[in-house]
Amino acid sequence: MGVLSDLPEHINELLEDLGGGPVIGSGDSWFYISQYTIWMLIAAVVLLVIVFAAKKRMALVPQGRFVNAVEYVVEFIRRDVGEGVIGHGYEKHLPLLLTIFFFIVINNIIGLIPGCKPGTGTMGVTFALALVVFIYFNWFGIKQQGLGTYIKNIGPAGVILPLFLLIWCIELVSLFLRLITLAVRLFANMYAGHIVMGTFAILTTLFLTPLITSFSAGALGTATASIGWMLLLVAMYLMECLVAVIQAYVFTLLTAVYISLARGH
Repeated sequence: MGVLSDLPEHINELLEDLGGGPVIGSGDSWFYISQYTIWMLIAAVVLLVIVFAAKKRMALVPQGRFVNAVEYVVEFIRRDVGEGVIGHGYEKHLPLLLTIFFFIVINNIIGLIPGCKPGTGTMGVTFALALVVFIYFNWFGIKQQGLGTYIKNIGPAGVILPLFLLIWCIELVSLFLRLITLAVRLFANMYAGHIVMGTFAILTTLFLTPLITSFSAGALGTATASIGWMLLLVAMYLMECLVAVIQAYVFTLLTAVYISLARGH
């Protein structure tokens, strides 16, 4: 219990660090820039560098691992998300889908670098992304069907009026819930993953520290437990690398689904 007695204090420090304090301004002022905002801007710069570098090296027959990797991702989003989900006319939505995927995955991956934070690790960024998607697919639906028809088609056709009004209200709430679920899903997965990795890193340190400060048989026995925590940390880190890509894919896929649904019934 002596080793774990400091765990609550370290967990509080971890949560405070993940809070991403202000870099410019203060939390009490109406304007401030947090650590997450800084890393989000860095991710945006990295995205621009990747796009322009790939465009400059693009050729009829792509050469080099970098260009091939970018083209593979573009082709995957085009084929499996754009054409596979939206279908006819998907080309006009491809720039949005690709931008969302690359932006999210770059933010997620940067957050896995020690000392960095993912721009998607704060609700403000994920909500802004979700809001862009929400406005986009509703605008597309209104453009395709007209405002009156789009509002009418929120409810199902072919049912009696009282039932239609009830289901219409439920579907309207569901429509706005898409905005919340998109934002919360991405934020919660990234934030929770970093809490778990941080906790494993703290436990590894706590069990290893007694051996570093004073060598003894008891400290050696305690230090062996740190190996298990370290293995869990490595396993969790590898899993978070996968989650970083999966969450970007899921967000992009749901965007395509909502665009497809906005066409009609």
